[in-house]
Amino acid sequence: MSRKAAFFDRDGVLNVDHGYVFKPEQWEWQEGAKEAIRWCNENRYLVVVITNQSGIGRGYYTEKDLEKLHGFIQEDLKNAGARIDAIYHCPHLPEDNCSCRKPLPGMILQAIRDLDLDPARSFLIGDNPTDIEAAQAAGIKGVLYSGGDLEPVARGCNRAPVPDPNA
Repeated sequence: MSRKAAFFDRDGVLNVDHGYVFKPEQWEWQEGAKEAIRWCNENRYLVVVITNQSGIGRGYYTEKDLEKLHGFIQEDLKNAGARIDAIYHCPHLPEDNCSCRKPLPGMILQAIRDLDLDPARSFLIGDNPTDIEAAQAAGIKGVLYSGGDLEPVARGCNRAPVPDPNA
């Protein structure tokens, strides 16, 4: 049986976007982000982060730097009683025209295949219209986050109807 997932964009949703965040000391959680992830865990959503990371393609930081940051995030979440189940990132530049960079749905579709996810029971929270475009192209509900406490946004996602991508 396919599982449900809560997809989160990273920069601007889970953390304050300071631009090319790749060091633990640059990381600043958005209000309610840890609580939103914990709520999703408790309600049997797999938590999946999808994030464009063109800083890698630009040479600002490495894959190893990104792994270190994501390890820090997981440890911080563990201390808060929460976890991220999977993280997908696109290291490419916009001009690379890859299929994984949002607004294309490549990362979401890969996660759906890898984790046996049910798009109709899943949602994505993003802070950019390109996040919502990627969600819709993958057949999942996209919710635009404009700041504030993230937990009630996540709680509300399971109540809203899933849009028909063919409508």
